[in-house]
Amino acid sequence: MKQIPLFSPVLGQLDCRELLASLLALFADSAVYYVDNAQNILYWSPAMERLTGLPAQEVVTKPCLPDYAIDVGHLDEGNQMVNLVCPNGDNVCMKKSVQSLRDPDGNIVGGIGLLTACGPIGSQDTVKTIKKNSNQNFYGIISRSPAMQAVFQIIENAAETTATVLVRGESGSGKELVARAIHQLSTRRNAPFLAINCAALSSSLLESELFGHVRGAFTGAVKDHQGLFQRAHGGTLFLDEVAELPLDLQAKLLRVIQERNFIPVGGDRSVSVDVRLVAASHRSLREQVKKGEFREDLMYRLRVVPIFLPALRERREDISLLLWHFIQLHNGENLRKIDKIDPLAMRLLLDYPWPGNVRELHNVIEYAFAVGRGTTLKMSELPPEFREPATSVEAPAATKLRLSSEDEATAIRLALQQSNGSVGHAGDLLGMSRATLWRKRKRYGL
Repeated sequence: MKQIPLFSPVLGQLDCRELLASLLALFADSAVYYVDNAQNILYWSPAMERLTGLPAQEVVTKPCLPDYAIDVGHLDEGNQMVNLVCPNGDNVCMKKSVQSLRDPDGNIVGGIGLLTACGPIGSQDTVKTIKKNSNQNFYGIISRSPAMQAVFQIIENAAETTATVLVRGESGSGKELVARAIHQLSTRRNAPFLAINCAALSSSLLESELFGHVRGAFTGAVKDHQGLFQRAHGGTLFLDEVAELPLDLQAKLLRVIQERNFIPVGGDRSVSVDVRLVAASHRSLREQVKKGEFREDLMYRLRVVPIFLPALRERREDISLLLWHFIQLHNGENLRKIDKIDPLAMRLLLDYPWPGNVRELHNVIEYAFAVGRGTTLKMSELPPEFREPATSVEAPAATKLRLSSEDEATAIRLALQQSNGSVGHAGDLLGMSRATLWRKRKRYGL
């Protein structure tokens, strides 16, 4: 490819970078962006905003994420295939074309990137390309676990139908990502995907938000309001924590599923809708039925296709993969770049029970980026629960490590280094008392 110079005698002393940005603006409908040789974004087209969901004002002058990086010193003349995970979890297969920019002396000063869809975004051809090129990222769900591969197959099969799906899984396990994957794989992919947490609102507010209301239905209802069912017409509605739905609303939801129509709050006319429902709960609906807190007929309507998400502790092969996925996301923010994890810290991370699942793991990485510095994630940069006594953690680090003598000596040496020789601090890091640490130091000659 020809290189674009940033200088022309005709331009005189004009700011060529501003001129280049103006020229690129002519291609507002193309997913074009421009970075300098430090990977800082200098131009971000409106099409890039629509594709990524990242406004130009939030990314210009800041380092670009790894997916959009242009290695201006070693440009590949061919096109690169990349799978971009958008902020909403959608996975889009794109072709990335790049070109270098040089100053009058021939020095590379930046690069231009152009992203084009491998096929129409959301088409089945694109879906197949995504699956072929990324077997660890399924529509934003990062996993290489055999158990999750089985879940992915159920998602694909269910998406081809119009059946209602119920997703069961612990908090933080990614239930909404499953719902989004079903939507993206279905024929409804170009229609709205809307979500609501049924546990977050009171009964009256939840009814209005789901089914809408007419003007004057209650105090403060100064105009008609379309509910989520109307706004999701033709698309998918995700009901998170559906087990928390009040009994009076359960009857109204059952009618929508059976009759495909409902009456807004305060209204006197039914509204017809075509919406695919995906519900989720961390509780067993069968148990809620036995307690009299959930309608049995609604349970059967919702769990036509049940999908069970395994907890993160049940797919430990994904922990390392997810750790590095979130580290790479935060590396792109340029606050800190981590390129390795201290072995003892990694052992703690791998042995931790992760009661909060993937969401908790992401929070741990955010914590490490906030409190630590340097290129190595150290044990001292993990949240306090990783260093608390055994009684406060389900799977205590001190009893889980079971290190050999050689490994234990290495761990003690590392802890002393990280605590600058403070025996008390090192003991806290290792989950040992001062007396135990003193005895072990004597045994290993440390």
